[in-house]
Amino acid sequence: MHPPFPQPTVVRADHDDPDRPLVVLLHGRGSDETGIIGLSQHLPADHSYVAVRAPIPAGGGFAWFANRGIGRPVPESLDQTMAWFRDWLDPLAPVGRPVMLVGFSGGAAFAGGLLLADPSRFAGAAILYGTLPFEAGVPTPPGRLAGAPVFLAHGEADTVIPADLLHRTWDYLVGDSGADTYARKDPGGHAITSEAAAELADWIMKRS
Repeated sequence: MHPPFPQPTVVRADHDDPDRPLVVLLHGRGSDETGIIGLSQHLPADHSYVAVRAPIPAGGGFAWFANRGIGRPVPESLDQTMAWFRDWLDPLAPVGRPVMLVGFSGGAAFAGGLLLADPSRFAGAAILYGTLPFEAGVPTPPGRLAGAPVFLAHGEADTVIPADLLHRTWDYLVGDSGADTYARKDPGGHAITSEAAAELADWIMKRS
């Protein structure tokens, strides 16, 4: 569907220490890696952090997949970008090195897609103010994420992500998925709050 993508553009919070768990930060649609890397300043210092630029130009920034509407990836596009991401990740973090995904908005859908496609590959995923990629070619049956650590944060006044997708994501992750989900709702809208960042830091630390 897409022409071949170049190697990812990445920014690191510090030098990458291969002996540390790796946290990969995934930005929202229309943004890039330079914004979300700042989240690492609020997260545990004994991890390595890298933010990756999505491969598809979109809205003055970049996107993780072509979509059929907000939060609804085109399956072929999502499959292609996930394969591109795994090709980059695997040499950096071979099996045995813990990898956590932290995705915001469109990056949350991408993180969710990666986790659903291969639950055993990741040490956990944070789905921040976004939806899982339902009906996008990744499996979402009951029990798919059995025991997988998931951090879920939603804004009660979020007007960016469709409400039906937020509700469906919440219900699946705290219910049928079987994930070990820590879930919180903020009174605000479509933004990472300081309270959510603090709880995310605690969640990451407890799973290291």
